[in-house]
Amino acid sequence: MPLMLAPRVGLFGGSFDPPHLAHRALAACALAELKLDKLLWIPAGQPWQKAGRQLAPAEHRRAMVELMIDDESRFELDDCEMRRTGASYTVETLRERAANHPGEQLFLIIGQDQYARLNTWRDWPEILQRATIAVAARAGEAIQAAPELQVTPHQSFKLALPAMEHSATAVRQKVMRGEDIRPMVGNAVAGYISRHRLYRE
Repeated sequence: MPLMLAPRVGLFGGSFDPPHLAHRALAACALAELKLDKLLWIPAGQPWQKAGRQLAPAEHRRAMVELMIDDESRFELDDCEMRRTGASYTVETLRERAANHPGEQLFLIIGQDQYARLNTWRDWPEILQRATIAVAARAGEAIQAAPELQVTPHQSFKLALPAMEHSATAVRQKVMRGEDIRPMVGNAVAGYISRHRLYRE
Protein backbone atom coordinates (compact mmCIF):
# COMPACT_ATOMS: atom_id res chain seq x y z
CA MET A 1 0.00 0.00 0.00
CA PRO A 2 1.26 3.53 -0.73
CA LEU A 3 2.48 5.54 2.23
CA MET A 4 -0.19 8.00 3.37
CA LEU A 5 1.29 11.39 4.20
CA ALA A 6 -0.18 13.51 6.98
CA PRO A 7 -2.36 16.30 5.60
CA ARG A 8 -0.58 19.65 5.80
CA VAL A 9 -2.95 22.28 7.17
CA GLY A 10 -2.27 25.96 7.73
CA LEU A 11 -4.03 28.00 10.42
CA PHE A 12 -4.28 31.69 9.58
CA GLY A 13 -5.97 33.69 12.32
CA GLY A 14 -6.77 37.34 12.72
CA SER A 15 -9.51 39.82 13.37
CA PHE A 16 -9.92 40.34 9.59
CA ASP A 17 -11.60 43.67 10.26
CA PRO A 18 -11.67 43.85 7.28
CA PRO A 19 -9.70 41.20 5.35
CA HIS A 20 -7.53 42.81 2.66
CA LEU A 21 -5.37 41.78 -0.27
CA ALA A 22 -2.17 41.57 1.79
CA HIS A 23 -3.92 38.88 3.88
CA ARG A 24 -4.82 37.12 0.65
CA ALA A 25 -1.26 37.39 -0.71
CA LEU A 26 0.23 35.97 2.49
CA ALA A 27 -2.25 33.09 2.48
CA ALA A 28 -1.39 32.28 -1.15
CA CYS A 29 2.32 32.45 -0.28
CA ALA A 30 1.78 30.00 2.59
CA LEU A 31 -0.12 27.59 0.35
CA ALA A 32 2.75 27.49 -2.12
CA GLU A 33 5.80 27.62 0.16
CA LEU A 34 4.49 25.22 2.81
CA LYS A 35 2.88 22.90 0.22
CA LEU A 36 -0.36 22.94 2.19
CA ASP A 37 -3.35 20.76 1.43
CA LYS A 38 -5.60 23.44 2.88
CA LEU A 39 -5.39 26.75 4.70
CA LEU A 40 -7.97 27.70 7.32
CA TRP A 41 -8.87 31.36 7.71
CA ILE A 42 -9.88 31.72 11.37
CA PRO A 43 -11.54 35.05 12.24
CA ALA A 44 -11.16 35.83 15.92
CA GLY A 45 -14.15 36.19 18.19
CA GLN A 46 -12.73 38.74 20.61
CA PRO A 47 -8.92 38.68 20.35
CA TRP A 48 -7.34 39.20 23.74
CA GLN A 49 -4.64 41.44 22.20
CA LYS A 50 -7.29 43.89 20.92
CA ALA A 51 -9.58 44.00 23.91
CA GLY A 52 -9.71 47.81 23.80
CA ARG A 53 -11.22 48.11 20.29
CA GLN A 54 -14.71 47.12 19.23
CA LEU A 55 -14.60 44.88 16.17
CA ALA A 56 -17.16 44.80 13.39
CA PRO A 57 -19.85 42.20 14.17
CA ALA A 58 -18.77 38.60 13.65
CA GLU A 59 -21.30 37.95 10.88
CA HIS A 60 -19.84 40.78 8.77
CA ARG A 61 -16.23 39.70 9.25
CA ARG A 62 -17.19 36.10 8.44
CA ALA A 63 -18.99 37.19 5.27
CA MET A 64 -16.07 39.35 4.13
CA VAL A 65 -13.61 36.48 4.59
CA GLU A 66 -15.90 34.22 2.57
CA LEU A 67 -15.87 36.77 -0.26
CA MET A 68 -12.08 37.06 -0.08
CA ILE A 69 -11.46 33.31 -0.39
CA ASP A 70 -14.29 31.97 -2.54
CA ASP A 71 -12.18 31.42 -5.68
CA GLU A 72 -9.52 29.17 -4.04
CA SER A 73 -10.67 25.64 -3.18
CA ARG A 74 -7.83 25.09 -0.69
CA PHE A 75 -8.93 28.07 1.41
CA GLU A 76 -11.58 27.35 4.05
CA LEU A 77 -13.31 29.50 6.63
CA ASP A 78 -13.20 28.09 10.17
CA ASP A 79 -15.38 30.07 12.59
CA CYS A 80 -14.45 28.04 15.70
CA GLU A 81 -13.16 31.13 17.54
CA MET A 82 -16.26 33.15 16.73
CA ARG A 83 -18.40 30.41 18.28
CA ARG A 84 -16.58 30.62 21.61
CA THR A 85 -17.50 32.97 24.41
CA GLY A 86 -14.88 35.27 25.83
CA ALA A 87 -11.41 35.95 24.46
CA SER A 88 -9.90 33.96 21.58
CA TYR A 89 -6.73 32.00 22.34
CA THR A 90 -4.67 30.26 19.67
CA VAL A 91 -3.75 27.34 21.91
CA GLU A 92 -7.44 26.44 22.27
CA THR A 93 -7.83 26.44 18.49
CA LEU A 94 -4.84 24.13 18.09
CA ARG A 95 -6.18 21.76 20.75
CA GLU A 96 -9.61 21.69 19.13
CA ARG A 97 -8.19 21.07 15.66
CA ALA A 98 -5.97 18.22 16.88
CA ALA A 99 -8.88 16.59 18.73
CA ASN A 100 -11.29 16.81 15.80
CA HIS A 101 -8.79 16.10 13.00
CA PRO A 102 -6.06 13.83 14.41
CA GLY A 103 -3.06 13.10 12.25
CA GLU A 104 -2.76 16.49 10.56
CA GLN A 105 0.51 18.38 10.38
CA LEU A 106 -0.35 21.90 11.53
CA PHE A 107 1.32 25.15 10.51
CA LEU A 108 0.54 28.35 12.41
CA ILE A 109 0.91 31.37 10.13
CA ILE A 110 1.84 34.58 11.95
CA GLY A 111 3.64 37.84 11.34
CA GLN A 112 7.11 38.80 12.54
CA ASP A 113 5.60 41.16 15.13
CA GLN A 114 3.59 38.28 16.58
CA TYR A 115 6.62 35.95 16.58
CA ALA A 116 8.61 38.52 18.53
CA ARG A 117 6.05 38.47 21.35
CA LEU A 118 4.79 34.91 21.13
CA ASN A 119 6.10 34.33 24.65
CA THR A 120 3.19 36.50 25.89
CA TRP A 121 0.55 34.19 24.38
CA ARG A 122 -1.37 31.79 26.58
CA ASP A 123 0.43 28.41 26.94
CA TRP A 124 2.98 29.36 24.30
CA PRO A 125 5.23 26.30 24.89
CA GLU A 126 2.27 24.09 23.99
CA ILE A 127 1.72 26.12 20.81
CA LEU A 128 5.31 25.37 19.78
CA GLN A 129 4.72 21.65 20.37
CA ARG A 130 1.50 21.50 18.41
CA ALA A 131 2.43 23.44 15.26
CA THR A 132 5.28 24.52 13.03
CA ILE A 133 5.47 28.30 13.20
CA ALA A 134 5.43 29.92 9.74
CA VAL A 135 6.56 33.53 10.08
CA ALA A 136 5.91 36.19 7.47
CA ALA A 137 8.85 38.54 7.02
CA ARG A 138 9.55 41.04 4.29
CA ALA A 139 12.06 40.04 1.64
CA GLY A 140 15.62 40.30 2.90
CA GLU A 141 14.61 40.46 6.56
CA ALA A 142 15.45 37.72 9.06
CA ILE A 143 12.85 36.40 11.42
CA GLN A 144 13.53 37.11 15.08
CA ALA A 145 11.92 35.16 17.90
CA ALA A 146 11.30 36.36 21.42
CA PRO A 147 14.27 35.51 23.67
CA GLU A 148 12.35 32.73 25.45
CA LEU A 149 11.60 31.07 22.11
CA GLN A 150 15.24 31.17 21.08
CA VAL A 151 16.09 28.70 23.86
CA THR A 152 12.97 26.56 23.40
CA PRO A 153 13.21 23.87 20.71
CA HIS A 154 10.62 24.37 18.00
CA GLN A 155 10.18 24.31 14.26
CA SER A 156 9.85 27.57 12.37
CA PHE A 157 9.71 28.50 8.70
CA LYS A 158 10.17 31.89 7.05
CA LEU A 159 7.56 32.98 4.53
CA ALA A 160 8.66 35.60 2.03
CA LEU A 161 6.00 38.24 2.56
CA PRO A 162 4.91 40.04 -0.62
CA ALA A 163 5.74 43.75 -0.60
CA MET A 164 2.28 45.11 0.21
CA GLU A 165 1.75 47.84 2.77
CA HIS A 166 -1.99 47.28 3.21
CA SER A 167 -3.43 47.19 6.72
CA ALA A 168 -6.93 46.89 8.12
CA THR A 169 -6.44 50.18 9.95
CA ALA A 170 -5.62 51.96 6.67
CA VAL A 171 -8.68 50.45 5.02
CA ARG A 172 -10.96 51.64 7.82
CA GLN A 173 -9.46 55.12 7.66
CA LYS A 174 -10.01 55.32 3.91
CA VAL A 175 -13.64 54.29 4.36
CA MET A 176 -14.16 57.10 6.90
CA ARG A 177 -12.65 59.57 4.41
CA GLY A 178 -14.84 58.29 1.58
CA GLU A 179 -11.88 57.06 -0.48
CA ASP A 180 -11.75 54.11 -2.87
CA ILE A 181 -10.68 50.93 -1.07
CA ARG A 182 -11.03 48.52 -4.00
CA PRO A 183 -7.24 48.40 -4.65
CA MET A 184 -6.78 47.26 -1.03
CA VAL A 185 -9.61 44.78 -0.54
CA GLY A 186 -10.93 43.90 -4.00
CA ASN A 187 -14.30 44.64 -5.54
CA ALA A 188 -16.36 42.07 -3.63
CA VAL A 189 -15.24 43.09 -0.13
CA ALA A 190 -15.39 46.79 -1.02
CA GLY A 191 -18.95 46.34 -2.23
CA TYR A 192 -19.91 44.51 0.96
CA ILE A 193 -18.45 47.26 3.15
CA SER A 194 -20.35 49.89 1.17
CA ARG A 195 -23.69 48.02 1.22
CA HIS A 196 -23.54 47.46 4.96
CA ARG A 197 -22.08 50.89 5.72
CA LEU A 198 -19.24 49.44 7.78
CA TYR A 199 -16.45 51.56 9.29
CA ARG A 200 -18.28 54.86 8.67
CA GLU A 201 -17.71 56.05 12.24
